[in-house]
Amino acid sequence: MTATIFVLNGPNLNMLGQREPEIYGADTLADVKKRCVTKAAALGLEIDFRQSNHEGELVSWLQEARDAASGIVLNAAGYTHTSVAIRDAVLACEKPVIEVHLSNPYSREEFRQHSFISDVAAGVICGLAGKGYELALDALADICGVSDN
Repeated sequence: MTATIFVLNGPNLNMLGQREPEIYGADTLADVKKRCVTKAAALGLEIDFRQSNHEGELVSWLQEARDAASGIVLNAAGYTHTSVAIRDAVLACEKPVIEVHLSNPYSREEFRQHSFISDVAAGVICGLAGKGYELALDALADICGVSDN
């Protein structure tokens, strides 16, 4: 049975490639998804790639992951710094979560340097643009026992 990894993306990530490319890069979310699909296939993983601008939808997907996924790559975007609800959903899903950020929040505004998710995530990858998603998939393959590495 193939492990399924949810790749969940929060608000404004649908604007990648258009919104502040000097911070977030020129890749679109479709480009990130393509990289994830390729990486997942190489690791023997299935991915379910989603994006929403709505906090409640992200919470519902995290709850769904409890039964449908082996692990989660989560870029909660702006909700990282504001959402206790997403934090609680991460805890409730009882799956390994790798928090990913395209930029390095620690080199940005002070309000972006706090995450409600980091301390309940299995790991955090930031500042490596789309490569961070691929590294998160590598980590989850190891955590979920799929990797031969």
